[in-house]
Amino acid sequence: MEFIIDVLILIKNVSIAFLTSWIRFFVSPRRKCVRGDIVLVTGAASGMGQAMVVEFAKLGAITVAWDINKKGLKDTVQMVEAVGGHCHSFICDVSDRNQVHHCAEEVRAQIGDVTILVNNAGVATGKRLLELTDEEVERTMGVNLMAQIWTTKEFLPSMMENNHGHIVNMGSSAGHVGLSHLVDYSASKFGVTGFTQTLTYELHFAGHDGIMTTLVSPSFVKTGMFAGCKMEYPLILPDLEQQPTVDRIMQAILTNQTELYLPRMVYIMVALKHVMPVAAMHEIIRFFRAHQFMDSFVGRKHMEDLLANTEE
Repeated sequence: MEFIIDVLILIKNVSIAFLTSWIRFFVSPRRKCVRGDIVLVTGAASGMGQAMVVEFAKLGAITVAWDINKKGLKDTVQMVEAVGGHCHSFICDVSDRNQVHHCAEEVRAQIGDVTILVNNAGVATGKRLLELTDEEVERTMGVNLMAQIWTTKEFLPSMMENNHGHIVNMGSSAGHVGLSHLVDYSASKFGVTGFTQTLTYELHFAGHDGIMTTLVSPSFVKTGMFAGCKMEYPLILPDLEQQPTVDRIMQAILTNQTELYLPRMVYIMVALKHVMPVAAMHEIIRFFRAHQFMDSFVGRKHMEDLLANTEE
């Protein structure tokens, strides 16, 4: 009898969850206020990280920018000041846990406890497995995955103490459906997906209902990271423009959306992957020419160029 009651309660709660989800699909929840929140964004010297710092500054948040690119950080600070905000910048290699701890201590001492953490930093090498050096694999894992763990461990305790905060982790569509030439990148982003989903469960079942998480899984955004690459049939799976993508991510953060896939076609691709035979997925990948997506990869300047900027 107890089992039957538990099943009925489960059906009721699952039905409510589905109903709530559908309502949210058609009616966007009210945006939360982030004025006065301390927002830290990694990878903030360029691309979407830089744009998100500016958007949070426009909303009255206290912004903190982390990156290894000194020149890019200066540009970010100037952009924030141009919209009437103030940005604190720190040079930090987020793949180095000692640097993360040192910079986190400085942020806490100089500014206060971070209440919104945006783990945006990322790198891509664009090589097949056997073309990758060991150092490149470690760098990809360090920046794309381990950095998110190190930063979260630094700033989550104060969020838990106050039952207030938001952790945003930048994943990727390649963290759900892998692509050729992206073995290290996809592996790191699959890790981000698992890390974020499990962290969400931990916080929920520990009763920390005031701490939100958002996993962002976009396809390829025109930020320069995947310069030279082009997807076949762009009307079905288009490359994403930076500012509209940032606007959609901001909307997800401000409405406490737990997971965001961009474009919506990614939801379908992920669902298909889990129900179709592997051979069928091979044919879908072949149809989109996704296995050739990275053949013309150029990418951003080599990491040594970015590291050189820290010496300027």
